[in-house]
Amino acid sequence: MAIFISEAAKDIGVSPATLKRWFRSAKVRDVARDRNGYRVFEAEDIERLRAYANQRFEPPPRPRRSLAMT
Repeated sequence: MAIFISEAAKDIGVSPATLKRWFRSAKVRDVARDRNGYRVFEAEDIERLRAYANQRFEPPPRPRRSLAMT
């Protein structure tokens, strides 16, 4: 079942504006559009974009602290 951008953004955990920015800047491949020009997201698109969002927004690893006091 296809969904539109607001619901897709909610499922991915980002805003619709963020998705549009990713598409405009070619950070991710755009999705299909319906005859009115609206983006239509399939389950595969959601998974692909969720994977990109997760890799992009994971916090960087914290530096390890040395146990030796200097």
